[in-house]
Amino acid sequence: MTRERALQVVLVLVGLFYSLCGYILFDDLWHFRWLSGHSDVMPMFLSLLTALGVCLLVAAKQPAKHRLMIACGAWSSLAHGLTMTIMSAQAVAHGMHRKDSPQDIVIMAVIGVTLLALLPAQQAAPVGAPISEPRFVER
Repeated sequence: MTRERALQVVLVLVGLFYSLCGYILFDDLWHFRWLSGHSDVMPMFLSLLTALGVCLLVAAKQPAKHRLMIACGAWSSLAHGLTMTIMSAQAVAHGMHRKDSPQDIVIMAVIGVTLLALLPAQQAAPVGAPISEPRFVER
């Protein structure tokens, strides 16, 4: 399997995984669960993940053209995993436990590292391509 093909498979899997958050989001909003839990953060977070999932699914068709979106997905996954790690460490230090398992931290880290490892190389400008002249606005 080529690197690009592997990236496409990963993008589809991660895109579907993140897009599934849309179902959870819709269910929470439809049944007013976010109101009963007094947590308005979760619906907002799920909406971002859902949008990222759709973008990663679009990027799967031509990964080289969507390098920045793939990098954004990778870095946001790593940032989320790091945030959950810090929150978990602080909770343990205060004698509390997060309601989520530590597996979510590992999943985010694996997604981020995998996307970065498979990220397409930055394409150089073709040899002999003209460099555009800066345009000045006359007053």
